[in-house]
Amino acid sequence: MRYCVSTMLAILIGTVSPAWCYEVIAVSDGGTLTGTVRLEGQIPKPKGYNLTTLPDPYYCGRISDGQGWRLLQPFNIGPSGKFLDGVVYREEVKKGKPFEDDGVPQIEAKDCLFLPFTTVVRDNKPVTVVNMDPVMHDIQAYETSHLGARVLFNVPLPMNPQHPRSFRDRGDAALDHKHKAGAPKKELVMLSKDRRVFVMQCGFHAYMESWGLAVSNPYFAKTDEQGRFTITDVPPGTYKLVVWHPYIRTVNEQSVTVGPKGTMEEDFAFLAPTGLLYVNEALEHDYMQYSVTEEQKKEIEPMVHIQ
Repeated sequence: MRYCVSTMLAILIGTVSPAWCYEVIAVSDGGTLTGTVRLEGQIPKPKGYNLTTLPDPYYCGRISDGQGWRLLQPFNIGPSGKFLDGVVYREEVKKGKPFEDDGVPQIEAKDCLFLPFTTVVRDNKPVTVVNMDPVMHDIQAYETSHLGARVLFNVPLPMNPQHPRSFRDRGDAALDHKHKAGAPKKELVMLSKDRRVFVMQCGFHAYMESWGLAVSNPYFAKTDEQGRFTITDVPPGTYKLVVWHPYIRTVNEQSVTVGPKGTMEEDFAFLAPTGLLYVNEALEHDYMQYSVTEEQKKEIEPMVHIQ
């Protein structure tokens, strides 16, 4: 079996790249690539968003700092610098094992978060987005690279009609909410030439974002709670192994050699990026351009957890 991107498709999406194929073959003597990914240095500060200037502060404020702010930490780091949400993949693979399934990756809007924060997708394949919250969300997806951004899709994400509609009464959904799936939205991920990363944000709640990496072969893995990854059924040979995370801007790759039915341990360590990584970095004090009153702070209660 071959998974191909045809020349005709390249023409339809405005590129002139030649056709390429990934060929599925029987891998009888495949090996295993495993290892860990670790971040060294100080974890960067999160992003900060003033809830009083954004919709649905009563519900979305159930996750907040108790001072009227919602934080988004792009760097999910465990004990000893274990790096979660990274993607490890083999580059430039022409043939090998089949994809485990042709299922559609799913991203959920839950407690005003897009989960998971990073997703592995396939170019010219769909992704499903589901709203589990009792508030409206709007998904805006862009492909991104050093060449700039381009809109992939922009559609409303409806909520389940069984959800309550009012959040000013502190006894309603903000306190007793049960997550209920709304109508799923299945959208096509069709990237331009030389682009393989897309970002999805909510048009109503700026702190909701999720990143996707498009792969052309099944030799990839996301790092788990221990910062570990495992890639199986790797045909013997020498390959380029790459680690990706949307906020690590440097190229992180290593050459690895896998023997027949062997296991190769490969560890990655990154220096934490420094300096101002985003314009809305959370500060030690309240942003002076906003006036968050004490009464507003009392209304925005972090009932799910305090950040």
